[in-house]
Amino acid sequence: MRTSSSHGSSTPARTRLRPGDPVPVRTLAPVLGPPLAVPDPERAVHAQFRRFAGCPVCHLHLRSVARRHEEIERAGIREVVFFHSPAEELRAHVAHLPFAVVADPCKELYRAFGVEAHRRALLDPRGWPGIVKGVCGGAVELLRGRGRLPAASQPGGRIGLPADFLVAPDGRITAAKYGEHIDDQWTVDELLAHAAAARPDGGARPDGGARNTRTGP
Repeated sequence: MRTSSSHGSSTPARTRLRPGDPVPVRTLAPVLGPPLAVPDPERAVHAQFRRFAGCPVCHLHLRSVARRHEEIERAGIREVVFFHSPAEELRAHVAHLPFAVVADPCKELYRAFGVEAHRRALLDPRGWPGIVKGVCGGAVELLRGRGRLPAASQPGGRIGLPADFLVAPDGRITAAKYGEHIDDQWTVDELLAHAAAARPDGGARPDGGARNTRTGP
């Protein structure tokens, strides 16, 4: 199946996964840190598919996830983030993140999970505020000496759409979201709500706390 190219074409429609669908066990090699298995036999996995290394909207969102990473882990969730950039390019962009980041330059897992690319990723006006915030935030990081510009050439394309999946320890998908534009993904609050709804204990957290009710970034 043809994937997106650097010329801005869209990928053909792929088979989307739904709650209840199984995810085959895979051993993944993050760009930093030890190998990991998805599904994780001990906790839920939040698999989120981003775009390319240095994508300003992606990194703006991942900073919001990083700020609440301890809260996410207390809820029994493991973060795993995928980019369609080579590991050597991606490593410098994600070294500060507290969760696993996996390079998938051939988009094998993007295809397996039905994650698409489309021109609407950039053309949908709903995504434009995120683009402005991401570019401005990236400029600030560059001025502080803590950021890097993305590579000028992106073999995997620039029109990828985000996607989120919550995978239970038994390998079933319990919740899924396919983004409709560049900045359309779960917030941390939405992730925590999906995880609580999927637990058989009625939403009690693994650390014994109550269901999360926090709102805002």
